[in-house]
Amino acid sequence: MPLTILIVDDDLGTRLSISDYLELSGYSVMTADDGQEALTIVEEHHPDLIVTDIIMPRMNGYDLVRRVRQQPGFRLLPVILLTARTKTQERILGYQSGCDLYLPKPFELEELAAAIRNLLERSQIIQSEYGFYHQENLVTHTPTKSPDTNNSDLTGIQKPEMFSELTPREQQVLELLTHGLSNAEIGQELHLSSRTVEKYVSSLLRKTFTSNRAELVRFAIKHGLVE
Repeated sequence: MPLTILIVDDDLGTRLSISDYLELSGYSVMTADDGQEALTIVEEHHPDLIVTDIIMPRMNGYDLVRRVRQQPGFRLLPVILLTARTKTQERILGYQSGCDLYLPKPFELEELAAAIRNLLERSQIIQSEYGFYHQENLVTHTPTKSPDTNNSDLTGIQKPEMFSELTPREQQVLELLTHGLSNAEIGQELHLSSRTVEKYVSSLLRKTFTSNRAELVRFAIKHGLVE
């Protein structure tokens, strides 16, 4: 079956031009004209990637991405933000909301298609690795505890030794990171400054031997470090 792309834009011409190009490229395409409609489609149809404008009625692109990232099943769903806004601070807001790529308008459809192809390939690799390791752990690490053993020991998934080295605060930060929250949002949740949150993130990267947040989230999910 072809992979499904959700296009979200309140401009009909933009939706049609992107949809037509992607369908000719072999994708299945769904469309929405605002973030609220898009969120419903995401929850019901589980698209493989979202391309969304920022300025839209009812729910803008920033809020759409944040709402999507709050749901565990969509933490790693690739999202591309499209907008005519090109200021640095606005791009930062896009990445803080949880988008994977910020593409300013006007853009070439060929460039958008290349970005989509790259993100989908990476997403499929991540999902494949997660599925493989999850199944491998379930098969090779069968529970041996007695029936009255604590439930956390009966999952059948053994966590790596490094997990014991994480402090309770680092575990809290890691959990919120997998929900797609920015440093500022994590700080609000835990009553910490953004700079302090960044120090915890740096410590997590060091302890998990990962080089960026995407790898850290992938590592945490693969090794069962988050709920």
